[in-house]
Amino acid sequence: MSEAPRQIPVARPVLDEREVEAVRRVILSGWVTQGPEVAAFEREFADFVGSAHACAVSNCTTALHLALRCVGVGAGDEVITVSHSFIATANAIRYCGALPVFVDIEAGGYNIDPDLVEAAITPRTRAILCVHQLGMPCDLRRIADIGKRHAIPVIEDAACAAGSEMLWDGQWQRIGKPHGDIACFSFHPRKVVTTGDGGMLTTASDEYDRKFRLWRQHSMSVPDTVRHGAKQVISEDYPEIGYNYRMTDVQAAIGREQLKRLPALVKRRRALARQYTRRLSGVAGLQTPIEPHWARSNWQSYCLTLPGWIDQRQTMQALLNRGISTRRGVMNIHLEEAYAGCDTHRAAASLERSVAAQQRSVILPFFAQMTDADVALVVEELLSIPAIAEPAALRAV
Repeated sequence: MSEAPRQIPVARPVLDEREVEAVRRVILSGWVTQGPEVAAFEREFADFVGSAHACAVSNCTTALHLALRCVGVGAGDEVITVSHSFIATANAIRYCGALPVFVDIEAGGYNIDPDLVEAAITPRTRAILCVHQLGMPCDLRRIADIGKRHAIPVIEDAACAAGSEMLWDGQWQRIGKPHGDIACFSFHPRKVVTTGDGGMLTTASDEYDRKFRLWRQHSMSVPDTVRHGAKQVISEDYPEIGYNYRMTDVQAAIGREQLKRLPALVKRRRALARQYTRRLSGVAGLQTPIEPHWARSNWQSYCLTLPGWIDQRQTMQALLNRGISTRRGVMNIHLEEAYAGCDTHRAAASLERSVAAQQRSVILPFFAQMTDADVALVVEELLSIPAIAEPAALRAV
């Protein structure tokens, strides 16, 4: 009986006894909801990215919702963003009753094309929501300049970008400083660091941070931690509508341990990305990810663009048959049924590059525990697929 092929997943979080012990400490403390661990995680994350404020929430989608509401996005407004992103990017806009205005991605990459942003601005534009897709920083300097010129707030969907950096005023600075008005992060298990699920908002604005903290807990005027430690009876008020967007102390305890790992995780992922690129560069038709000279990705994912003559799904299935899991490239929100109506979004111009990227790109296995041999095996199996191994013969048929 032949031995089953070794299974290589597309991603795997790095968790061990350190996270187990952190959770154990919180459980035994008796305080498991939003409390001292959340506060500590916020301080440590703010220090890590170089931000004045960091506010923890339940996930990145809720972070995006709070950020958009905070800059005044409401019913009938427009927010410029990309369709080439996870659906949460646009959903958060619609939560506010606003309209996503989609622009195309850059040539040769997966991020918003700054050349298309200004033309999409109308009198109803209330914000620009740019995405650091797959951890690769977008051209935020140009987008921030556009925002300043038109007095439009810039929000960064940095869901994938914890640990990524960009060259800013001659210095390498981490995404989340923030360089726009607000940056929003995810701690989903597919991300470089995880809390199981969770999110974080960073901002330089005292007022924005105050609103985040109010709204994430039903707009409760007195937090639980204050009431718990009070020597006199305190009753809270609810001055406006808020949400239940809290992070728990259990999650935050995991996040604090994960944050300690982040520099080493990013270093390893950058080494793995170099290996993939070295082994795949020069293969006919394959396009490896491009890292601009001013950017340092955390390599949350390694996304490969296939040539037009290769079927994406057949390639993914061939790899899965060999024990190698992949995912299709980033989705296009405007192609989903939830966005089928003309009242759900507006495309500022052609989204041709976005559609092509979804149809032709494949995310390869990528996680810090991968060995050099794992990378070699993935590449070997990929290049053994006939459509890739013998492209000239295939195209001649």
